[in-house]
This record gives sequence, structure tokens and C-alpha cells, in this order.
Amino acid sequence: MKQPGPIAVFDSGYGGLTVLNKLIEHLPQYDYIYLGDNARTPYGTRSFEVVYEYTLQAVKKLFDMGANLVILACNTASAKALRNIQQKDLPHIDPQKRVLGVIRPSVEVVDTYSETKHVGILGTVGTIQSESYPIEINKLFPSVQVAQEACPMWVPLVENNEFDKPGTDYFVKQHVDNLFKQDTAIDTVILGCTHYPLLTPKIKPYLPAGVQLLEQGDIVGESLKDYLFRHPEMDAMCSKGGTVHLYTTEQVTKFKQTAGIFFEGETNVEHLVL
Repeated sequence: MKQPGPIAVFDSGYGGLTVLNKLIEHLPQYDYIYLGDNARTPYGTRSFEVVYEYTLQAVKKLFDMGANLVILACNTASAKALRNIQQKDLPHIDPQKRVLGVIRPSVEVVDTYSETKHVGILGTVGTIQSESYPIEINKLFPSVQVAQEACPMWVPLVENNEFDKPGTDYFVKQHVDNLFKQDTAIDTVILGCTHYPLLTPKIKPYLPAGVQLLEQGDIVGESLKDYLFRHPEMDAMCSKGGTVHLYTTEQVTKFKQTAGIFFEGETNVEHLVL
């Protein structure tokens, strides 16, 4: 059997730290390593080819660091790179290793939450243009109607620590209003970017009464717990020491300054070159 290794969490920037928080909350006994490709962020505006290339480099690096399971805690990477890596690359790299994303778990619960079967997606330009959410939802729940709204200003607002400032309300209201102009029957909204949970207090006041807001962290945490229960062979390949190590492709001091916005634990960080 393979040597057990940490569960790896990858994101193009900082948002994946919100997912890491929830993974630790749901599964605290496991070891984790987090890699933010902060030197090359954002991925949301890049082409499919570039996102695939960058994400594959990160996945290979995390495998080299001992991980047997990588979570792409990035909607853009999940939308633009995950399928290719799973189908084309993993069989050659190591068929026993696994790479999972955040879109599929979010989609799988949609039918449980939505009574009207009208769902809204708020995401980055790259995620929305990829059509990944409508495609995946249609596969599982063909009767569910999906409306989408790209929110290009939201990630910069979060990363510049403006997410709780009064000026942010303008950009939040604008995009929430645009989403519901497309479909007034929406009763469930998915935050299709791991940065967006920090904007939840700003988003909720502009949602119509009764609309549910789904954050990916808890969903992915529950999904991973279920996945490891159903795949004991992978669970055995995940080490359990309760440790967390953070890595960035950016300058460490800069990463620490912003990571504190997203991550609740100690931010002991090392620089890493892809």
C-alpha cells in the first residue's frame, strides 16, 4: 500500500482557505497541505489552456510532496482543468491518486435545497463563462433552471480587505439584482467562488425573502467525509496527524497579510516554486 500522505488543497489564490477551514472543522484528524498559486493569480480571467497547465503543475507538485488526494478548492480550476486532469493525466501519473473539485459537490445538493427548481449562480467571469454549473446541474437534475451572474469586482474587494466596507454594497447589490432580474423564481443561490463566503453578510440583505445561500465550504467538507467513508482505500492513504502546512508561490510576508482574512488558524507559511 502507498505511504499515507496529507490531503492537499489547491487554489489559485486565497479563497480556498475558506474551504480548508471547513475541511479542518469537519475532518480535524487528517493532515493538510495548502498551496496558493498567488504569484499567478487570478485564474478567472485566463484561458482554459493556461488554467489547465497551471493547475496540472500544482497537482504534480502536491503529489511529489506526498499527497495522494488533491482538492481543487477553486471554481475556475474545477471548471477548466479538473476533467482533463482526471481523464487524461491521472492514469499516467498514478491511477491510485485522486483529484476532486468543488463544483460537483455543490451541484449534487441543489435539488435538496431548491423547492422551485430555479437556482442562481454567482461566480467569477471564468467560472460563469465555462458553463460548468448549468452543464453539471443539467446532467443530474434536468428539470432545474439555472441563471448565472458574473461578479468580476468581488474577488478584488475581498483580497483588498474591502469586503465589509460600505462601498462594497454597491457592487454586491448590482450583481444580486442582475441575477434576480433574469429569474424571479430563484429560491437557492450558490456562491460559486471560494472568496464569496466573506461577502455573505453583504449579500444576504439584498436577497429576496426565503432565498437560501449555499456556501461551498460546508458542502465540500460533508462531501469529502462521505467520499472517504465510501472509499476506505483512499482514506487509508490519507495521513492522520492533525497538522496543517501552508505554501504559496508568492512572497511569504505578502501571503500572510492576506491569508489572515480567510484562514482561522496559524499562518505558518513557506514559499514554493512550481
